[in-house]
Amino acid sequence: MSVDTLPTTSTNTEHLPQVTEPRNTGMPLDLNWVLSAQANTSAIERRAASLPARRSVKKIYQAAWLLKAVTCIDLTTLSGDDTARRVGRLSAKARQPIAASTLDALGMPPITTGAVCVYHEMIAPAVHALQGSGIPVAAVSTGFPAGLSPLPLRIAEIEQSVAAGAAEIDIVISRRHVLEGNWQALYDEMRAFRAACGDAHVKAILATGELGSLRNVARASLVCMMAGADFIKTSTGKESVNATLPVSLVMIRAIRDYYDRTGYRVGYKPAGGISKAKDAITYLALIKEELGDRWLQPDLFRFGASSLLNDIERQLEHHVSGAYSASYRHPTS
Repeated sequence: MSVDTLPTTSTNTEHLPQVTEPRNTGMPLDLNWVLSAQANTSAIERRAASLPARRSVKKIYQAAWLLKAVTCIDLTTLSGDDTARRVGRLSAKARQPIAASTLDALGMPPITTGAVCVYHEMIAPAVHALQGSGIPVAAVSTGFPAGLSPLPLRIAEIEQSVAAGAAEIDIVISRRHVLEGNWQALYDEMRAFRAACGDAHVKAILATGELGSLRNVARASLVCMMAGADFIKTSTGKESVNATLPVSLVMIRAIRDYYDRTGYRVGYKPAGGISKAKDAITYLALIKEELGDRWLQPDLFRFGASSLLNDIERQLEHHVSGAYSASYRHPTS
């Protein structure tokens, strides 16, 4: 069954100019700015609840958005039974996340995921499996997921992961600093993590489900950006509450405020609990409305996900063939 090819506004960006962003260098801690950050919870929840119903795309446009989502996935495995072979399979999936036949039917060139995310011990197998692909390896670090190991050990963990070949480091902050309102301690910790990363980009995981309030989420977002975070990320995926639309709205508005004041674009990564294709489109629509098209590129937006790709594949295959395939036909590892 033939289908129309995708609109030119889809993920095919090979003919577009490559935009390079200056890296966020951070700034001195501005406590007046931090403490002025507030969050109107009822208004935030109303705005978030309205988005899925108002931003529904269908047919070829839905396919285009889903392909965009694929390019922004940090394909992740963070299990205690991870092996080099599993990471190799995951990396192969990152190289070719969508079947060539589906891409051909949509008139699309090959695409890849945004990155592969693993524990430190799995960096070497991932780097080997992704050699020549241009796909970066991201490593979780700093005592992930709790972040309660001694600070010197957390810094050493970052340094070892960078030495092993990780191009991106996903760190976890000390939640107690936020809950106690000790913003200087959070800033100093984040600055130390940023310094240890060197040229590797650092994603600051706020573990928003454990921060107590949306106001704390807003303030922690600002402090981490002031300390030099390249990305701010919702969750480890191990908390009882992970990425949500209200939390995302608070964090991306903090990103927008930071950009307006400093000129630095900081990336955003929702993680945990995003497993359906329709949810991915909702998050992308939120980013487009609040931050604009520039943030829809994988250098500024990522999904932390493992099962999301499975559902996107099924939806794209349905668009092409008219039938849903079994989920087991689209394993990620």
